[in-house]
Amino acid sequence: MDLFVYNTLAKKVEKFVPFKYPVGMYTCGPTVYDFAHIGNFRTYIVEDLIKRTLILNGYKVVHVMNITDVGHLTDDQDQGEDKVELSAQKEKKSAWEIAEFYTNAFLDDLKKLNILMPDYMPKATEHIKEMIDLIKILEKKGYTYRTSDGIYFDTSKLKDYGKLVGKKIELIPGLRVEIGEKKNPTDFALWKFSPKEKKRQMEWDSPWGVGFPGWHIECSAMSMKYLGEQFDIHCGGIDHIPVHHTNEIAQSEAATEKIPFVFYWIHVNFLVLKNQKKMAKSEGNVILVKDLQERGFSPLDFRYLVLSCHYQSFLEFSFEALESSKNSLKRLREIVSGFEKKEVVNDFWKNKILEKINDNFNFPEALSNVWTMLRSDLSQEEKIGTLLYFDQIFGLNLDEEIYKKIDELPEEIRNLIQEREILRKNKNFVEADKIREKIKSLGYEIIDTISGPKVRKSTN
Repeated sequence: MDLFVYNTLAKKVEKFVPFKYPVGMYTCGPTVYDFAHIGNFRTYIVEDLIKRTLILNGYKVVHVMNITDVGHLTDDQDQGEDKVELSAQKEKKSAWEIAEFYTNAFLDDLKKLNILMPDYMPKATEHIKEMIDLIKILEKKGYTYRTSDGIYFDTSKLKDYGKLVGKKIELIPGLRVEIGEKKNPTDFALWKFSPKEKKRQMEWDSPWGVGFPGWHIECSAMSMKYLGEQFDIHCGGIDHIPVHHTNEIAQSEAATEKIPFVFYWIHVNFLVLKNQKKMAKSEGNVILVKDLQERGFSPLDFRYLVLSCHYQSFLEFSFEALESSKNSLKRLREIVSGFEKKEVVNDFWKNKILEKINDNFNFPEALSNVWTMLRSDLSQEEKIGTLLYFDQIFGLNLDEEIYKKIDELPEEIRNLIQEREILRKNKNFVEADKIREKIKSLGYEIIDTISGPKVRKSTN
C-alpha cells in the first residue's frame, strides 16, 4: 500500500518514494541541559509512530537522533550563553555532568513512553572533527566570513535561502535592533570563539581559534556522517522550520552541492495548554513525564493522547483529556487481557486501518476505525489479532496482557532468545528458525514484532 506524507519542503502531501534503501531518517534530539517536557515528547512520540509505520510497511529504517550537549545558545540568533554551560553554573556541576545526567533522564523517559531507540544517537561533543571539516569546505567555497565572535555563514550567497519556509525570510521588525557584525540578519554562526574574559568548560581548538560549534552545523555534520550527503526523512518540531532546519539545508547544500539535502521534511505541531500557550521552559509552564506519574497516570496514557490528535494540529493538553485517554487505554487492555487463543489478523480491517495511517499518518482516524472494528461482529480472535497488529505502530504495549516478560522467563529460554536474536542480526535465519522450534518444544511460542521478540506459552 502506498504511503503519503505532507512534505514541508514541497508544501503538499506527496507519495513517499525512498531515495535509497534502507530509508534514512534523522530526528532532532534534545539539548541536554534540563528535563525534556511532554511538549517535547509529543514530537518524539510522533516520530516514533512514523518510524514504526515505515517498518510495518516493509521498509528497513536507519534512524539517527542527535544529542545536543554543546553549542545551543539561549538565543537562536547566536547570542546569549550556552544552555548546557548555563545549567552547569546554576546547578554547580560541570557541563559534562549536566549533559550526562539529562541525557540519561531523557533515555529513561524514552523507555517509559515505549519509544524505539534510534540506531545511532551521536553526541555533538563527540563529532567536533566532522563539524570542523564541514566548515572548512564551506570556507573553501566562499560561504563564510569572520567576525570578532566567530565564523559565520553568508546567507546572501544562496538564492533559495528560506525555501523550507516558502518565502524569503525577513527579520521581524522589533525582534532585534542590532545585528552586530553580521552582514545579513539571517546569517548564522558555524563556529563561535570562546569569550576572552573567561574559559569555557566545553571548547576545542580549530583552524579559526579556540571555541565551539554553532548549533546548526552539528545536525548537518552528524546526519551526513551516518546517513550520507542526501537522505530520505528529517523530522522535528514546527519551531525548527524558520531557523534551525532552514540553516541545516543552507549549509548542507552549499557544502555538497547536492539538492535536495533531505527529500521529505516532516514537522510536528505544538502541544498547547488551554490558553493556547505553547508549553516551553521559557514560559515556565512545563509538565514532565514524572509529573504525570505522580498524578497517577501512565506514560502510555499520554502516548494514547498523542495518538488521538493529528500531528499537524495543535494538541491541547489537559488532565481531563489525559483521564479520557487513560480510560480508553484501560478498556483496550481489558479487551486483550487473558486471551489465550491464537490471534488472526482480519484483512479487511487491516487494509482499512492501514489506509488511514498511510494517509499522512492519520492516527486519530486509524484509532477511530480500531474502535469500530472492536464493536463489530468479528470473532474475538480477529478483533484481538488486528488490534495487536496495529499496536506494533501504536506502541501501547497491549501485548503485555498476553505475552510473558522476557526477564521473567526461565533462564534457558532467555538464553535461547538472545542467541536467536544474534543469529537474526547476522541474517542466519536457518539457524534462528531451529532455535524457534527448540523454544516451541519447551512450551513457548516466540513472535517477532517491531519492538522485538515477544514470548507466550505455546497454544499448541
